[in-house]
Amino acid sequence: MRKFLMLSASVCLLLTGVEATAASATAQGPHAGSARARLPYDLPRSSLPEGLHAKAVCRQASVGGMAQCLSMVLVDASGRTFTSSAPSGLGPADFQDAYDLPSSDHGKGVTVAVVDAFHNPKAEADLAVYRSTYGLPPCTTDNGCFKEITSAGNTEWPRNDADWGLEVSLDLDAVSAVCPNCNILLVDSYGGGIRELGRAVNEAVQMGATVVSNSYANRTMDRKRTKHTAEKYYNHPGVAIVAGSGDWSYNNYHTFPTSSQYVISVGGTYLKKDGSQRGWTETAWSGSGSGCAPYGPKPRWQTDKGCGDTRTYADVSADASPSSGAAVYDTFGYRNWLVVGGTSLATPLIAGVFALAGDSVTYGKRVYQNPEDLNDVTSGTNGGCDTYLCVAGPGYDGPTGLGTPNGIGDF
Repeated sequence: MRKFLMLSASVCLLLTGVEATAASATAQGPHAGSARARLPYDLPRSSLPEGLHAKAVCRQASVGGMAQCLSMVLVDASGRTFTSSAPSGLGPADFQDAYDLPSSDHGKGVTVAVVDAFHNPKAEADLAVYRSTYGLPPCTTDNGCFKEITSAGNTEWPRNDADWGLEVSLDLDAVSAVCPNCNILLVDSYGGGIRELGRAVNEAVQMGATVVSNSYANRTMDRKRTKHTAEKYYNHPGVAIVAGSGDWSYNNYHTFPTSSQYVISVGGTYLKKDGSQRGWTETAWSGSGSGCAPYGPKPRWQTDKGCGDTRTYADVSADASPSSGAAVYDTFGYRNWLVVGGTSLATPLIAGVFALAGDSVTYGKRVYQNPEDLNDVTSGTNGGCDTYLCVAGPGYDGPTGLGTPNGIGDF
C-alpha cells in the first residue's frame, strides 16, 4: 500500500497541468502519422498539455448493427497518439479518493466481466504491469483472478485488433483501479456487431459474473430491430449490466445498449483535484452522451418528464473527460503508457463500484433508491439544448444522471 500511495503522488497528473517531459513523451501507435484530429466537441483546454487534443480510438461504425468502442486518447496536432514512459494520467489512488471507495477490503470473490470485440493478445501481460506499477495484488490466470474466454465460451480467439485492444486495456485497468480485489472475466466477441457483443454478455453472466461492463455503443440500428432482437441479451435481473452513454454529447441517435431499460447507463464528468473539503470537483463532460430512448415503456423508477413515456439516459456517471483521463498501459498497439478517457472509462469505473457494493441489482432501479449517497454534479453541459437533458443541475440531469459515486451506498 505504501508503494501504491507513493506512486500515485508522483505521477504527472494532467488535471493539475503537469506534463510528462519531452524526453519521455512520444507520439506513436497504429494511428501514428494520420490526418489532423478533429475535436467532436470542446474540451477544457486549459487542463490539456499544450498541443494535445482528443481523438476517438475506434472508427465510427458505418454498418447498421455494428458498435464502436467509446474510448478517447490524447493526440498531437498531427493526430499521433501521445504516449509516455511513465503513468501520466489518474491512477487507482485518485479514483478511490475522489469517489470515497472502500477498495482495500471490499470486492473479494466478486467477478466483474468486461465485454469487448476482437482480441488483445497482450491483455493479461499488460494488466500485470499496470497492477505492479501501482502496487495492486496480481490478477493472473494462474492465481484464478483473471480469465479470458470468447463469446462462444472457448479460447479460439477472434482476430487481433489494436483499437479494440486499447479498449480492453482501459477496461481491465479501470476495473483494477476501483476494485483491486475483484476477479476479472474478459469476454471477447468475434465481431463488433451488437448481437455478437450481446452473446458475450450472456456468456459472461453464465460464467458467474455479477457485474458486466460494456464500453461500446451503436447509433445506427432501427428501433424495431433493437427492441426485438438485441435488448434480450441485456436482460439479466440480479446482475448489474452497465453501458456507456456514448461520446457524442446530447443527440437524437438511437444509442444502444445504453438506451435499453435493462442496463445502467453511465455518463461522464470532468474530474479535477482542488482544495475543497472533498478534494475534487466535477462538471458534466462536454462529450457525455444523453438523450431519450426511441421506445418505451419508461422504467417506473424514472420520474423526469422530458422524454415523455420513454427512458432517459444517463443514470449515473464518473470521470470520462480525456482531460482528466486514466493512465492506461498498452503494448499491443501503442507500446507504452497512455491517457485515455471517454465513457469507456466511466463505465468500468462504475462497474467496479457495483462490485465493491456486492449486492444483487435489478436494472437501474438500484441507483434511484439512494441518490443522496452520490456526488450531485450541478454544472457543465453537453450542448444541444437548454434543459436538464443537456445541462447539469441539482438532482437528475442527462449528462451526469443522478451523480457520481460517494462511497458505495447507492450501489
